[in-house]
Amino acid sequence: MNPFVLLLIGLIIVLGGILVAKWHPILALLLGAVVIGALTSDAQLQAYALSKNFSPEQVQDLLDQSLGKRIAAAFGNTCEKIGLLIALASIIGKCLLDSGGAERIVRSMLGVFGEKRAPFAFMVSSFALAIPIFFDTVFYLMIPLARAMGIRKAKAFPVFIMAIVAGAAMAHSLVPPTPGPLFAASALGVGIGIMMIIGSIVGIFASGAGLAYAFWINRRQDIPLRNTSATSVETLKNWLEKDNKQLPSPFLAHLPIVLPLLLIAGNTITQNLELPIPAGVREVFRAVGDPVIALLISTLAALYLLSRQFNFQLKALKQPMEAAVSSAGIIILITAMGGAFGAMLQQTSIGNLLIELSPDYQILALPMAWFIAALIRTAQGSATVAIITAVGMLTAFGAEGVLNYHPVYLAVAIGCGSKLFPWMNDSGFWIVGRMSGFTEGETFRNFSFLMTVMAVAGLIVTMILASLFPLI
Repeated sequence: MNPFVLLLIGLIIVLGGILVAKWHPILALLLGAVVIGALTSDAQLQAYALSKNFSPEQVQDLLDQSLGKRIAAAFGNTCEKIGLLIALASIIGKCLLDSGGAERIVRSMLGVFGEKRAPFAFMVSSFALAIPIFFDTVFYLMIPLARAMGIRKAKAFPVFIMAIVAGAAMAHSLVPPTPGPLFAASALGVGIGIMMIIGSIVGIFASGAGLAYAFWINRRQDIPLRNTSATSVETLKNWLEKDNKQLPSPFLAHLPIVLPLLLIAGNTITQNLELPIPAGVREVFRAVGDPVIALLISTLAALYLLSRQFNFQLKALKQPMEAAVSSAGIIILITAMGGAFGAMLQQTSIGNLLIELSPDYQILALPMAWFIAALIRTAQGSATVAIITAVGMLTAFGAEGVLNYHPVYLAVAIGCGSKLFPWMNDSGFWIVGRMSGFTEGETFRNFSFLMTVMAVAGLIVTMILASLFPLI
């Protein structure tokens, strides 16, 4: 069956199941994965495996696997990537909220930027943080601050969430050394420096467009700050009423957020940039800069912060930790099931079909590159995979003399295209929605459409810059 038909079937099952039939997301995603997997032919599986450079033995192993094993393997692969990160981030967030650390950070931020400029502060901070580390990790670390700020201005809470997403998402796909833009720059022969400069310029404009959309849509909706399984609104209100003497010191409050950023950024810089750094320092950062280890260290700092509030009565930590782990568990399950659904879509060999449909001519290369990346992102759910795949299809455009502008603009256009309309096959959709307390419909309005606005704005800015400043 044609992969696009299978994609349509998957859309109907998952969207219809969740939004119309009101099924739990896990059930809808599982049913969608089962139906798509059952309708995928052996020829499509083989084509998918070969496109991933599987060995003959691996190809045969995939063909021999039952549908249940294929789904379970994809579910497990997603858990492997995000399971521990979500669990640790949930504990950090719970500790920041219950210790008053998030409240202290928000008061410090308001002292610098003021309440009116808080959304802008969230956007710029998230953009800067997402340059060395992944989008998901930035969101995990910033969501407690958004909730603490939301208790002051509940009506503006969705704006704070969208500001975080706007900054982190664009940096993640446009500014090295995150993997997607780093690969795009390397494959198209673009220097890291010029990629960082142009990516940052386009990213800030696109993020600004996203923030404008956030204000616009928020005037047309009324989403309350809701309780989550980890923290209630009442708890946040209690911290709001306390004076600074009852809150942790600014240093201790910031430590659980700053630590993983320093460690992960240090690892990224020492491993990817050619700097005169001693081998021992590189090895230290390689060990502690792994995201799981960095977040584990941050978790220990967060637990210390919370234990101070309980006068180091360690038994008092049991209830907050159980709430944090329980909250993380459902997010991990839904996100992993979304990963399994996305994997079943990939195994239809839809990526190969998109490659075959790409035109051979070079006219309108920027919108074409954007559109290809957007198709791949919407079809399979991963921005990084969309960038890598689209770049592989368009590498020839990076050759000298092919384009009448610098190939950095092609790399940036691909990065912008990878933002277009993430939906239920994207782990970010579930992470943002569940950790924010949004319903699925609210997540579409405040995440999926936000990303689409930024994707389009980014393309427009890229085309303008390529016309005015071709850099060749």
